[in-house]
Amino acid sequence: MIKPNDRKHLDFEVWEKESLKNPKIKAEYDKLQPEFAMIQAVIDARVKKGVTQKELAQKIGTKQSVISRLESGRANPSVAFLKKLAQALNSHLEIRFTNFK
Repeated sequence: MIKPNDRKHLDFEVWEKESLKNPKIKAEYDKLQPEFAMIQAVIDARVKKGVTQKELAQKIGTKQSVISRLESGRANPSVAFLKKLAQALNSHLEIRFTNFK
């Protein structure tokens, strides 16, 4: 039996850094970057405005579970839905294409 003090703790950032050294994992991670960025932007904007998921949902006429699915990455929102979110958060939606490095 492993005692609690005998367990080795793996920090997520260490694991992520090591995992991304694998070219296949890095390629898949990079493919998901736009989704990660959108999710983080929604969460950041909502938290900055001090609005709960339920309050945000009410502002745009949907359910809290829809906002939860979006923030957890289990939804694929349309641009129209993202516009509603931006308006409800008194924010501006901006979508850009950038050149590869």
